[in-house]
Amino acid sequence: MSTDIDTLRPQLAAGLEALGLPAALAVPLLGYLALLARWNATYNLTAIRDPRDMVAKHLLDSLAMQPFVRGLRTLADLGTGPGLPGIPLAIATPALQVTLVESNGKKARFLREAARQLGLGNVQVAESRIEAFRPGTHFDAITARALATLPLILELGGHLPGPGGRLLAMKGVVPDEEIATLPAGWRLAAVHPLRVPGLDAERHLVEVARDRPEA
Repeated sequence: MSTDIDTLRPQLAAGLEALGLPAALAVPLLGYLALLARWNATYNLTAIRDPRDMVAKHLLDSLAMQPFVRGLRTLADLGTGPGLPGIPLAIATPALQVTLVESNGKKARFLREAARQLGLGNVQVAESRIEAFRPGTHFDAITARALATLPLILELGGHLPGPGGRLLAMKGVVPDEEIATLPAGWRLAAVHPLRVPGLDAERHLVEVARDRPEA
């Protein structure tokens, strides 16, 4: 498998260049991909089986939102599965503290092993259902990728961002109906079109802000 992963380096390097990210990130990202491919053969962590597809659909897709987390201190990735987008974002943004929230035991074990092997000191794993996760502190933002509708994400995890906190939700086409049914106390802040190298599909980052309490 290591040889197969090494052959993906040019594809990943070209994608990183297109996203304006350092070429040196290819080493830890390919390390993560190798772990994911190896564990996926046994534990079925992701439906995407081909590592070549994982480069665009997992790594680069996750990293397309990296510009929008650069200024954050803390991020909770809800229903992260095998660590997407949280692990690629943590690799590319060392100053960002990322908490991976995942209730599935096999996936949580993979996440802990990936963080250990990759030396990601800025990653924590919370093996918990989203609605039951009570860390005792607030996050600057929460994110979710292919998890649920915007209203449901906020129903499950809306207690996690602090005042002025954000939901950064990765979506395909702009989810107008979901935006129209945002719960009270939340408002649409922006919709950012994303360009994912090697992926011929619409991608958007929907930014939803918690209303600040009135003085």
